[in-house]
Amino acid sequence: MNLLEFLDYAAIALFAATGALSASRKQLDLIGFIFFAAIAGIGGGTLRDIVLGQLPVFWIKNDTYILICAGAGFLVYFTAHRFESRYRLLLWLDAVGMSAYCAVGAAKGLMLTGSPVVAIVTGTLTATFGGVLRDIVAGEPSVLLRPEIYVSAALAGAVVYTVADRVGLPQDICFLLAMITAFIIRGGALKFGWTFPVYKARPGRHPDDVM
Repeated sequence: MNLLEFLDYAAIALFAATGALSASRKQLDLIGFIFFAAIAGIGGGTLRDIVLGQLPVFWIKNDTYILICAGAGFLVYFTAHRFESRYRLLLWLDAVGMSAYCAVGAAKGLMLTGSPVVAIVTGTLTATFGGVLRDIVAGEPSVLLRPEIYVSAALAGAVVYTVADRVGLPQDICFLLAMITAFIIRGGALKFGWTFPVYKARPGRHPDDVM
């Protein structure tokens, strides 16, 4: 198993755990845990493969990914009650998974297309879409709508991986730099509330007001 494969499996396990934690907050049964684990675990990679035209998608070619999601859902089902603040744990696990997956997505985009721009896009999509899909299905406040930095952290990690690869650094160094960058930004946002300035000039009108 090479480093790319290891990080791919690890990131999916972490994202799957966040999906299962969402299921625990909704007090679902074991099948619900596994379902949410799969949504979060393979959602971002599925979108990446569709965008890149890699069909059938990765988890159909290799069912180990599904087994990892199922295992994560099973494990969280029996252990989630041990954590006092499951939503806080969800956010931190998501941060770690996102940091790994932005590098994995960028590496796969670069490997398949050779385009730095595509690599940055696929890295960002891979790292964020699973978490967004998880929150939508679970009815949780979306990570995209939280005030602290999220997508920008994945974008920064994907950019760092792509630049490091283009200047000829070894792949393991590229992964390390990208993951550290993304995690520092996202971790700082969670710990210290880092945000970007938001649009305040004029709020949107209610749909009934524009009829």
